[in-house]
Amino acid sequence: QVQLVESGGGLVQAGGSLTLSCAASGRTFSGYAMGWFRQAPEKEREFVAGISRSSDGTYYADFVKGRFTISRDNAKNTLYLQMNSLKPEDTAVYYCAAARGAIATKKYEYDYWGQGTQVTVSS
Repeated sequence: QVQLVESGGGLVQAGGSLTLSCAASGRTFSGYAMGWFRQAPEKEREFVAGISRSSDGTYYADFVKGRFTISRDNAKNTLYLQMNSLKPEDTAVYYCAAARGAIATKKYEYDYWGQGTQVTVSS
């Protein structure tokens, strides 16, 4: 079992930046690929970014490439999402998730989820 707790969300103006964190506890953090998803009101939860166990692989949704950066610190059991050049359409609840397998981009590939943190981007 892995417990995940997101933090760092908030209200920011368009063009601004935020860094989300996801603190993991329970099983060995380094044994899981990690990812960030987001869900806007009345929309499906969608993949944002993923990272492999040892950070040697990352993958991004097209709509965040060049603006968001996923990273992890296995010594601190923490996952990060640096978000720059934020747009109003980035407004959503952001979730971190852990997958037993390799780097993953689909919801069903992830085994554990956090409760989410709200990001609101004003125009």
